[in-house]
Amino acid sequence: MRQLYKHYIDGKWVDPSEFQTRDLLNPATGKKSGEMVLGTGADVDKAVASARKAFETFAFSTREERLELLQSIIAEYQKRMAEMAEVITLEMGAPKTLAERAHAPSGLGHLASATEALKNYKFFEDRGPTRIAKEPIGVVGMITPWNWPINQIACKVAPAIATGCTMVLKPSEVAPYSAQLFTEIMEAAGVPGGIYNMVYGEGPTVGEAMSAHPGIDMMSVTGSTRMGAAVQAASAPTIKRVTQELGGKSANIILDDADLEAVVARETLSAMRNTGQTCTLLSRMLVPHGRMDEAAAIALQAASSVVTGDPQKEETTMGPIAHQDQYGKVQVMMQEAIDEGARLVIGGPGAPDGCEEGFFVKPTVFADVKPDMMIAKEEVFGPVLSIIGYEDEEEAIRIANDSPYGLSGAVQSADTDRARRVASRLRTGMVYINGASGDLSAPFGGYKQSGNGREWGDHAFADFLEVKSILGHNN
Repeated sequence: MRQLYKHYIDGKWVDPSEFQTRDLLNPATGKKSGEMVLGTGADVDKAVASARKAFETFAFSTREERLELLQSIIAEYQKRMAEMAEVITLEMGAPKTLAERAHAPSGLGHLASATEALKNYKFFEDRGPTRIAKEPIGVVGMITPWNWPINQIACKVAPAIATGCTMVLKPSEVAPYSAQLFTEIMEAAGVPGGIYNMVYGEGPTVGEAMSAHPGIDMMSVTGSTRMGAAVQAASAPTIKRVTQELGGKSANIILDDADLEAVVARETLSAMRNTGQTCTLLSRMLVPHGRMDEAAAIALQAASSVVTGDPQKEETTMGPIAHQDQYGKVQVMMQEAIDEGARLVIGGPGAPDGCEEGFFVKPTVFADVKPDMMIAKEEVFGPVLSIIGYEDEEEAIRIANDSPYGLSGAVQSADTDRARRVASRLRTGMVYINGASGDLSAPFGGYKQSGNGREWGDHAFADFLEVKSILGHNN
């Protein structure tokens, strides 16, 4: 059994101010895999004090010093890449192959992307007699989720270090093993004390204490829209910057000239990846009304090929939902969709055959979904695809944009110029055309209730920097 009993503050593993623990469960079995200590406001105070002291010198570190530090972290991360994949499979149930090929490498990818961006980043610009300088914002509080745990830790920590900020991390209380390992990597890399601090705990205690803390200059959070609103409210009295990467209900517009069979099959499988626990999941598939039955049949065949089961097995392509509360929510939402009249094509409530233990759900597809149904409006965060019909291109765009969210979207068309035109009209922070892959150097973030600010690559740096005008600098 794993025991996460110490926080990491000022470059040392330290005892908590109070000893209260939370059980950690293996989602593939539902059984206890470890315990995590629950931090308090007093632990946050210690971590913030450490970060503030370290900021006094780290803020004035050189580009070369920060590059050397990032490269040291990368070297240590590479040594423990296989172990990172193993703990992610244990903590949140990602299939072994997905953890090895996507989860663990994503952390390394963000570290490398930030390092590359730092090499030529312009921290000042001279305009006549005035210098416009970009300076580190200060101490950053970070709250990260359980669905892509190391991805979200690395994409916050890397730009913070690159820009000269210090930080306090609260990782997910559901999936903290990857955070523990990442912290060991930071220690082995020789990160000076106070630059990086980690406090275990839950949102209503540690998360709220960080958000309200006057010694924290910025909060960078990833999670549900409800959580983002709570952080914003708690941060308001101290007027700190709050950047948020929140929920989504992304639309995938399949235009009438697309290769329906190839596209629907590919996009159905994509919706099942990571057990549907991805904020950018294209969970609303829009197809022409006249091709609804055809699309449903293709989706049925694709979803039938998903292998659900033990995430440790090579052949498994879909593991469990990461924790019990989310499992219950997904079950309820599937039943509500049936009750509202959506046509169940495959899956639905209940456990897949042979997966009675743990938090496993069936890969699920609904057809004939109406835009005003709950399943078409609310984020499920599970392997549930809704197929919605549309009359023409204008209606497809209207349905896609009729959402409080605006994180991601996609357009599929045989005519790339047409796809680009439709993409330009989607009110989302990201649009994928014809199955495009992700890009770690491209800005990641959304419109509306999907959050604000941008992560990944050099675009992430802006959120961690203040802008100062130095007038008369060049007189």
